[in-house]
Amino acid sequence: MNAHERILVALDFDNAPDALALTKKLNGKVGGFKVGLELVNAVGFEIFSMLADAGAEKIFYDAKFHDIPNTVAGAIRAAAKRGVWMLNVHACGGSAMLQAARDAASDAENPPLLIAVTVLTSIDDARLNAELRVPGVAETHVTHLSKLAQDAGCDGVVASPLELGAIRKACGANFVTVIPGVRPAGVGSDDQARVATPGQAVRNGADYLVIGRAITASASPELAAVTIAEEIANA
Repeated sequence: MNAHERILVALDFDNAPDALALTKKLNGKVGGFKVGLELVNAVGFEIFSMLADAGAEKIFYDAKFHDIPNTVAGAIRAAAKRGVWMLNVHACGGSAMLQAARDAASDAENPPLLIAVTVLTSIDDARLNAELRVPGVAETHVTHLSKLAQDAGCDGVVASPLELGAIRKACGANFVTVIPGVRPAGVGSDDQARVATPGQAVRNGADYLVIGRAITASASPELAAVTIAEEIANA
């Protein structure tokens, strides 16, 4: 995989024109585009065909489905018809939900990669313990959820860059890792708690890096993407 193909740009916009304009600027400079809940709820599901028309070949639908198995399976079947390349569910939905999601994705005409979200990168150890009542450190819980997802047939997980070593040890080299919480040196962490630079994430074993504001808020998104790709290549 070429360095720039590891970059998934987060289209965290509340309107189609900004998302489409950035997609056109970055085509060929990044590996794909992440569509999350803000953009889908602002524009509607037609955003997927609009992005495809703008040249987006790989779309990661960051839906984070989390419900009973039957409901999630139905949502996965519907989402797969949108032609998305990758979509995700919450690993904490449990093995039955993950298996139902996997079965639904596999039945699609063009099966998308199914990725399970482990622990959100905005959650630190203190919050994990005090608010979610999960004991221990995030790495332990992330590793447990990663194995749960792998055993259920998921293609990979979403996790912070700090847990990559443990995930690779537990799940092997072929388990896909999608990593948010990536911040180039000198860029603030914003609302993320568990972060790393692109180079650190790739050295730790990341397959794909989800990068938003470091590119989308840049005065030159194209230059920002190229610079991050160079850092990835050097790593």
